[in-house]
Amino acid sequence: MAHIQPLDKSVTPELAEDFAIFEDILGFVPNSLLTMQRKPEMVKGFGVLTKAVMSKTGEVDLGFMRLIAHFASRAAGCQYCEAHSLIAANIHGVSQEKLDAIWEYQSSELYSDAERVALDYALAAGSVPNGVTSELMDRMKQHWSENQIVEILGAVCLYGFLNRWNDSMATDLEASPAAMGERVLTKGGWDGGKHVS
Repeated sequence: MAHIQPLDKSVTPELAEDFAIFEDILGFVPNSLLTMQRKPEMVKGFGVLTKAVMSKTGEVDLGFMRLIAHFASRAAGCQYCEAHSLIAANIHGVSQEKLDAIWEYQSSELYSDAERVALDYALAAGSVPNGVTSELMDRMKQHWSENQIVEILGAVCLYGFLNRWNDSMATDLEASPAAMGERVLTKGGWDGGKHVS
């Protein structure tokens, strides 16, 4: 059970446009933001950062950016964000077949060499202490431009905020991400943790 319960989105009508950003990304307003609305400026600021990092004009595919977020969240251990990022990846064009193979990303033909190194990078960048080495960065530069690496790290960092927020709040996991977690993540040990009742 969440440490602080989310409020209904109607409580702060001035956040309607900000909440719409996340309805577009996930299909619903996440409980994390419904809790965060107690400080409306935080929701607004997070919305601006989200739009900048997950830009529709970016060079890295938006669905893949959500897989980056998933691997960063896996490194941080935030089961709420692990499930959420997969829902967002699916909404933004990553096939269910590819998501189902996420535990085999290193060997599955559904993942390219460029994707494999970027997902390794997300795991390393999302770890504490940070695991990004010169060798890993050299591998990244073989497949990704400097602009693309900046976008990829932006997704890792955006979810770093969410990982800390949701694990500290024990944010309750909504139905669709919980179902995705059960379908895809349980074979890797995911059980929803503190985010499911």
